[in-house]
Amino acid sequence: MQKVLGIVGPTAVGKTKLSIQLAKQFNGEIISGDSMQVYRHLDVGTAKVTPTEMDGIPHHLINILDVHQRYSAADFVADAKQLIIEITNRGKLPIIAGGTGFYLQALLANLNLGGDSESDGQVRQQLHQTAQSIGPEAMWQRLNHVDPDAAAKIPVSNLRRVIRALEVIQVTGNLFSAQPQLTAAPYDSLLIGLNTDRALLYQRINHRVDLMLDHGLLNEAKWLFNQGGDDVPAGKGIGYRELYPYLNGQCDIASAVDKIKQDSRHYAKRQLTWFRNKMNVAWFDVIQHPAAVNDVKKLTSDWLN
Repeated sequence: MQKVLGIVGPTAVGKTKLSIQLAKQFNGEIISGDSMQVYRHLDVGTAKVTPTEMDGIPHHLINILDVHQRYSAADFVADAKQLIIEITNRGKLPIIAGGTGFYLQALLANLNLGGDSESDGQVRQQLHQTAQSIGPEAMWQRLNHVDPDAAAKIPVSNLRRVIRALEVIQVTGNLFSAQPQLTAAPYDSLLIGLNTDRALLYQRINHRVDLMLDHGLLNEAKWLFNQGGDDVPAGKGIGYRELYPYLNGQCDIASAVDKIKQDSRHYAKRQLTWFRNKMNVAWFDVIQHPAAVNDVKKLTSDWLN
């Protein structure tokens, strides 16, 4: 069975740095498990690894799409599966680093995503258009009418998941709640999770946002805003969407920055909840305990052998 190492955890805990350290030690190549780093031109706001930081380690699934193109969990799974084969065939260790929990769960637990063909894309587009005209609550009510079990597990506010459930029902003819969710895990995987004290994590997130602004986040947001902002698939990313009201003259820059920090902290909390509840993760704090990197290396070495 092919081995796959995963580095997971909330934003701003050092996943990029650790993944490169492990790739150098264990002859690895890195696959990005981040739903926003696939997009070209969005470097600062997605905390994309720089060529210098890569330090010669090959990275995959970064800068592969334009901001107008959609990228789903099913796309990620298909791309990652192919890359795992290629990396393994080169005698290297595939390392997936990123914070998009559903992507990693879909890949490592072999979730049934109900297909994602071109026709599915047309269905999804129609559902998005319907949602724009009738609103999220009415869309949720539609789902509740045809599949109350699925609706009970999806918040009214999570329009993306509501649309996904309706899409699967329409394409497969089966209830979303009745989809077989798990089959045999396809890989021998080890998941390393990074976390730290909550107050320290939030402090690091706030500091990271300040650094992003210093390094040109506002220019990226302006560019994305001019590409269509909320209306393009990449336009809803944290760090960008909060700046649109400022660019529209609806708020001042300080309010927009505060909103980025707040949304980033909330996202980190959701990431932690996801990884703790959905996946089997070995947790380490390499921020307060830098020597814990040695424990990570020992665990990885034992797993590989």
